[in-house]
Amino acid sequence: MSNVIECLKERGLVDAITSEELIKRVDSSIKLYCGFDPTADSLHIGNLVGIVILRWFQKFGHTPVVILGGATGRIGDPSGKSVERPLLEASTIAFNVTRIRRHFETILDFFHSKARPMIFNNDEWFAGYPLIDFLRDVGKHFRLGTMLAKESVRNRLNSEEGMSFTEFSYQLLQAYDFFHLYTHNNVILQIGGSDQWGNITEGLELIRKLTGGEQAFGLTFPLLTRSDGKKFGKTEAGAVWLAADRCSPYEFFQYFVRVPDADVIKMMRMLTFMDLKEIREYEMKMREQGYVPNTAQRRLAEEMTRLIHGEEGLAKALKVTESAAPGADAELNAESFREIAKDMPSKEVSLADILGQKYVDLAVKVGLLPSKGETVRLIQNGGAYLNNQRIDDPNFRLSEQSLIGGEFLLLGSGKKKKILVKVLK
Repeated sequence: MSNVIECLKERGLVDAITSEELIKRVDSSIKLYCGFDPTADSLHIGNLVGIVILRWFQKFGHTPVVILGGATGRIGDPSGKSVERPLLEASTIAFNVTRIRRHFETILDFFHSKARPMIFNNDEWFAGYPLIDFLRDVGKHFRLGTMLAKESVRNRLNSEEGMSFTEFSYQLLQAYDFFHLYTHNNVILQIGGSDQWGNITEGLELIRKLTGGEQAFGLTFPLLTRSDGKKFGKTEAGAVWLAADRCSPYEFFQYFVRVPDADVIKMMRMLTFMDLKEIREYEMKMREQGYVPNTAQRRLAEEMTRLIHGEEGLAKALKVTESAAPGADAELNAESFREIAKDMPSKEVSLADILGQKYVDLAVKVGLLPSKGETVRLIQNGGAYLNNQRIDDPNFRLSEQSLIGGEFLLLGSGKKKKILVKVLK
């Protein structure tokens, strides 16, 4: 397949394009961009779709451009938000920009001979742009009627929270980003999630007005949602971060292992670079008798962990997974637990809070389950584990003999959720 747009459509990565002419334009090399505001010191898997699409374009010989929103991050995009984001200090934003840059260095090819990625911080052009000049040069080309008609704006205006002028101005800044890249770097395409359609088209209009009618393009992709309509990337503990110090390779791996059957094929298509032929084979296998449950999920988890954390991160994730698997008695020793403690969810508890205490109480204390009632039900249903051995008695109490090497306990809820407890003496 020679056309990147057709490739993306086949993988379910295109929601809409602003003009069918784009399909012809990408027969020749172009530059395209996607923006990421540094509102945290790590991106999460919801941001991955945009990065993956940039990489697909690069595979077809197009140059990916990344905008890290050092300026726009000081405001925050109101799209899809029911309340205004807390404003971050400039020093925090600068730190976040430095941190999230590495995600792109991991996924994009910075050694590409013809389409080496470009990364900009939009603070470079906004920091020296006087407000009055910006309003004269840019603001005069925006009409309030159009801005107010946007669904994200209407929803916020009708809410109790309302919308500040600061947030309302965000769409002017994003539109100017596109104009700046178009005029200074020959970037003709902006991509973004489906909730960015309005912001993207404002940029196209600004380019048209300021250049005397020249055409640029926009492409939106579907937001990463589950079959039940909820967003992917959220767990009980929060977002599934791409940074290893926010979400270890083991936790990252386990997130994808737990993806429902109804969503695993979709995620293979959207988030990996697996060949579609292989993905279809997994899709067929899942319908066949004798299919081993979670085979597709494990393949997805391996592919995603390798993509984000490399071969070393995948090796760590597999080692922890093996050690934490029910029945893996040979691996249960203090030395291996010390090695993997930083790579899996863990808690520290004093010995005094362990000895003689019920398993039920400890499970709640360390966050394995939210309540004693749920823990009792887990035990009754055969899903509670201590050191990979099933706990059958709701009144089971812990003793020194329960400790691995005198300093560790491994609690499990089913085969997938594990918490390592380090006992402090």
